[in-house]
Amino acid sequence: MNKNLMVAVAVVLMLVLGIGGGVVAALVVAGADDDSSSSAGSRDSSDRAPVTPAGPVPEGLDRFYDQQLAWDDCGANECAALEVPVDYQKPDGEVIKLKVERTLARDGANRVGSVVVNPGGPGAPGTTMAENASGYFRSELLDRVDIVAFDPRGTGDSDPVDCLSDADLDAFVAQDPSPDDQAEGEEVVANQDKFFAGCVANSDALVGHVSTVEAARDMDVLRSVLGEEKLSYLGFSYGTTLGSTYASLFPANVGRFVLDGATDPTLDFRDNALSQAAGFQTALDAYVDNCVDEGDCFLGADRAAGLARIDQLLDDIDKSPLPTDGDRKLTVGNAFYGLVTPLYSRDSWSYLDQGLQEAIGGKGTTLLQLSDLYGSRNASGGYDDNSLEAILAINCLDDPESIEAADVPAEYPAFEKASPTFGRLFAWGLTGCHGIKVKAEEKPPVIKAEGAAPIVVVGTTRDPATPYKEAVALAEQLDSGVLLTRDGDGHTGYNKGNSCIDQAVEGYLIDGDVPADGTKC
Repeated sequence: MNKNLMVAVAVVLMLVLGIGGGVVAALVVAGADDDSSSSAGSRDSSDRAPVTPAGPVPEGLDRFYDQQLAWDDCGANECAALEVPVDYQKPDGEVIKLKVERTLARDGANRVGSVVVNPGGPGAPGTTMAENASGYFRSELLDRVDIVAFDPRGTGDSDPVDCLSDADLDAFVAQDPSPDDQAEGEEVVANQDKFFAGCVANSDALVGHVSTVEAARDMDVLRSVLGEEKLSYLGFSYGTTLGSTYASLFPANVGRFVLDGATDPTLDFRDNALSQAAGFQTALDAYVDNCVDEGDCFLGADRAAGLARIDQLLDDIDKSPLPTDGDRKLTVGNAFYGLVTPLYSRDSWSYLDQGLQEAIGGKGTTLLQLSDLYGSRNASGGYDDNSLEAILAINCLDDPESIEAADVPAEYPAFEKASPTFGRLFAWGLTGCHGIKVKAEEKPPVIKAEGAAPIVVVGTTRDPATPYKEAVALAEQLDSGVLLTRDGDGHTGYNKGNSCIDQAVEGYLIDGDVPADGTKC
């Protein structure tokens, strides 16, 4: 991939999401807004007094709920620091400051309020959504609401957890994600142990307080200091986990909620991995089918031939990593991330074409660069954020369940049935929390949100990262869930070129118009 194409891919593939048991970090591929050159609104942004929440302020937290944010200019937007307790069970103890950034409504006279957004992850710095608002949101939304984003605790500029050096993180990503023998399997588990030991050694006490429950509690503090009686929210992928958790903790404070690319909170770590394996296989099947349908497919004459060619390529790279234009080689670990990265959006399939054709020809430059985009690795060899570390720290604090390396082969049949291509890799993902050194103090709530305002749940039929059936499940679990279906490829539904979805989402967030449950677009 040449430099110009790298710039193009970086625009299309904005690394903002990650999900699932320490196995995969995901991407949202944001569609371009027609008015991408527009700047933030110029209306008066003086601090507004916080309101009394619809539900009572939790005991001992008045000083956090009553704080006034000091907004300063940061480029075209405004930034502030939100103070929250490290441990909500000890509100008089240590505090942390979370970075908050907002893009003001461009039509201030017709502004309807704030919408808090989250790109997913866990681990992604949420403020990227405000920094690149015109890429994530359409003009209809940007004109009428303040887009408010924050870096969740332990991520971005909110006291980021640190687990490995850049060199060790390179090796961690490059390792074989599907070990071939007992020795390689034990090495994977040893690397997990080293990772979590590093989290404790290199981070402060916050590493034990980066759970989804605590991040949801942070959002209620943010709601109050924004002066919003009810929280309006747009969350993607893991952001739906965060949103459904918030709604179940604070149902009376739920305003206009949209959960896009929804996760099923009832899945245990094994079922979640199986669901993801099947989702990525569905996406890869669709990619190969498209190649075949266009004619003269470089992978083969039909789906079976195309998948077999990809499997053979991965096996070959496992045995002999490919050279690249730089000093690094493309390992099978990097090849996996380079393969799945473009599956998050149909618009990115051409880059996968390029990467696979190049690799089949014996060179790994493009797939390695796609792998680097996945992990926010920059050209200097450093990492632009800590998303690769935070995803494991948060996921494994939420659910530390893990299995031993010796038990993984017994999982192969079920996982290979779910995904012939990715099955064994996801089976090894079941070891992903081995060696975690901290434990969450508060269990997640049962997801129901009884009494909450309508919560719109968006599912995409061929979503690789959060399979459609998970959106169906979440909508059923929520007391006020409304299912909105996008028939299409790629991860999440909003701003992907489907006007039916876009209008339904924006109609609810701006005007409060609830789409009919079961709407299909």
